[in-house]
Amino acid sequence: MPITPENETPIATPLAELHRTAGANLSVWFGCTLPSNWGDAKEEQRFANQSVALIDKNYRAYFTFTGPDRVRYLNAILTNNIKDLREGQGVVSLLLSAQGRILAEMEIFASREQLFGVSFQMIRQRLTEVIEKYIIMDDVTLTDDTDKYGTLGLEGPQAARVLQELTGFDLAALPELGFADVHVRVDKPNGETGEPIPCRVVKRTVANVVSAELLVERKYLEQLWEVVLEAARRNGGGPMGYAALSAQRLAQGAPWFGYDFGEKQIPHEAALETSHISYTKGCYTGQEIVERVRSRGQVNRRRVLLEFSGDRVPGIDETLTVDGKPVGHITRAARSWFPPAILGMGFVTKETRAIGTNLQWSGGSGRIVERVGSTDGNKVNSDSGAV
Repeated sequence: MPITPENETPIATPLAELHRTAGANLSVWFGCTLPSNWGDAKEEQRFANQSVALIDKNYRAYFTFTGPDRVRYLNAILTNNIKDLREGQGVVSLLLSAQGRILAEMEIFASREQLFGVSFQMIRQRLTEVIEKYIIMDDVTLTDDTDKYGTLGLEGPQAARVLQELTGFDLAALPELGFADVHVRVDKPNGETGEPIPCRVVKRTVANVVSAELLVERKYLEQLWEVVLEAARRNGGGPMGYAALSAQRLAQGAPWFGYDFGEKQIPHEAALETSHISYTKGCYTGQEIVERVRSRGQVNRRRVLLEFSGDRVPGIDETLTVDGKPVGHITRAARSWFPPAILGMGFVTKETRAIGTNLQWSGGSGRIVERVGSTDGNKVNSDSGAV
């Protein structure tokens, strides 16, 4: 991994020119051209830990499902419980192959007349093809709305305060992955108030850190970035690029689809069995494999969190060894400043995944510091939009 994007040419964030003008260094993340940093990744990770960070999350794909069979249909192809979603609620799920392999991570949000799905642009076409393949007798209409919307994230201890300043909305009123429609206040330099920006706020929690995401029509996206960035700076924060975000997610133990898990894994190998799967909802594609693994109680390899000694950051797919014998590989690694460490994720065999196990890679050594996986529903989730 990461999963190879469908397009050889990366898809640029709609905010690319705005970021370049502001001095951002752009590179490819999730198959899209996104800000890697604004020159100081340490400071950007500090925003997310001590004040508030603004994140460009325009790597996402958006799908709208309408029709009377939409709930029954999605409940039959996704791993989590869609049929019990109430209006204003969301849930994170996986789309599996018949062999139980992870084809996609997808979040579903319920409104009165539709279900709204969020996933990744890098698998947009393949995901559409798979979803449409299963629509046979169901009265369901799938609309790809990826080019219509964009998302910005607010993360850190001041995120809720900034959101309330801008919208008057209290993020605490929402459940995890709950959403509400709000308007962002626009203050002009002359002291007047401009036309407010309509958007949807979604509450997302990663490792007990509450954040807000703002889904907005693309025609408002650049203006929304500037308004929210100004508010973040008033509260001691600023923009956060993906170098710092990758380190932050590793420090939180939160995996990334396409990097730390994907089509080579089944859910239990990826340690997603408690956050992305319902065991009471009934049948879905790939369920037989999931149930078989659950009854067996273990898998031959599993995703773990790693801390590396020294000052070198391992590369993707570096082999992990014990006593010279290969026992796994690294999926992603980064330098974190909060806490200060070189952190990573990887897959190791069941014999070597105990916390504290020492491992070697070509440039040094490391150890398993925590078994990664949620034991509290969506409290530790990933960045689908499914990051």
